[in-house]
Amino acid sequence: MRRQILSETTVKLPYEIREIVAVAEEIQSLGKKIVWENIGDPVAKGEVTPEWVKELVKEAAAEDSSYAYSPTKGILKTREFLAEKHNQQSATELKPENILFFNGLGDAISNLYSHLHPEARVIGPDPAYSTHAAAEAAHADSSPITYRLDPADGWQIDLADLEKKLVENKDIVAILLVDPGNPTGVCFHTEILQQVVELARKYDCFIISDEIYGQLRYGEVETKRITDLLDDVPAVVLRGLSKVVPWPGSRCGWIEVFNTGKDTDFADYFNELVAAKTQEVCATTLPQLVLPQIFTDERWEDHLIDRNKAYAARADLLMEILGDVEGLEVVKPNGAYYASIVFTAVVLNNKQTLPLNNIEIAAVIAPLIKDTPPDKRFTYFLLASEGICVVPLSSGFHSRYHGFRLTLLEPDKDKFKYMLTQIKGALEMYLAT
Repeated sequence: MRRQILSETTVKLPYEIREIVAVAEEIQSLGKKIVWENIGDPVAKGEVTPEWVKELVKEAAAEDSSYAYSPTKGILKTREFLAEKHNQQSATELKPENILFFNGLGDAISNLYSHLHPEARVIGPDPAYSTHAAAEAAHADSSPITYRLDPADGWQIDLADLEKKLVENKDIVAILLVDPGNPTGVCFHTEILQQVVELARKYDCFIISDEIYGQLRYGEVETKRITDLLDDVPAVVLRGLSKVVPWPGSRCGWIEVFNTGKDTDFADYFNELVAAKTQEVCATTLPQLVLPQIFTDERWEDHLIDRNKAYAARADLLMEILGDVEGLEVVKPNGAYYASIVFTAVVLNNKQTLPLNNIEIAAVIAPLIKDTPPDKRFTYFLLASEGICVVPLSSGFHSRYHGFRLTLLEPDKDKFKYMLTQIKGALEMYLAT
């Protein structure tokens, strides 16, 4: 190019969730059957979008209006429906004009970070969800700032660490929550959320709460949403259809913005998001049209109950098989459909292996296991030996922890149990070498 086009300080964060696919596909081409545990697409894993949802989509697709642009913020009737539904359940008021639709939450996340002041920072969890971490790092041209989630405390927020970071980093303007968590599969306790709200108030920050898995909760401990606790603290809540319907191909996500009247800077920020959205015209129309019909259908609640029961049963099975493996810290999931398995201190080294009978497959991972984080090293061996594709925590989720994430998405109980048993056997063999 006529001049350098990339910033010298551009932070390059790996997107391990999909990057490991290239390695897995090469191994697959050599005859190894792959179990894809790297990405949270319920449809790809075999969950079926309900037939009644498909019928509603077909009916909406027959309407001429589904082929037109929607208004910039989204279809008014849909935003009114969401606001009314929220206001019936929560003490914090939501106005239709404070809802803004995007083409999936990836689009929303990109906009949320890119329209912040260049020096404004958002502190997020560790383990981090890569889309947020990458967007924040790109915006700030710096490594993400994170607070610790503690596996010894059920992946709850280390509030002392969060406050320490807020004191040390005066540029932090927002606290990010992912609730239920990805990659942890855990919902935050109500008292933890209350204290996060108090910290946001104390340090004059707003809250970003990614609740794309918000209706997938199945734990024994009752939890609340951040909007039940906000009072006067400004917040942005992210929601969507992709995980809960499930309908990831809809690319339908939206933000709900609270307490814009409490802070002029926050109100200006939201107005800037709206102004930017006008340049894109609108989000996809069809899923917006059908959304109220899905959420008010008499079959919707049973659909959620059935899915949550299925994930709860798989969480039980996960603990039954992996919960007692020496050298691991396993927290039982109670939300979303993930689990993060952590290796305890000093159990990993760079000499551990698994048997690889296929010479060609061994050659594929040989250069990849050199000078790589120890948890990533294990995931390569697991992939090459057992054909199970999981994501390392350290590089995949910008984490201080060494471990890996898997999903609770396999609908066939026998297959799910067999996969967990394979992982257990591989772990015990690997850690014994």
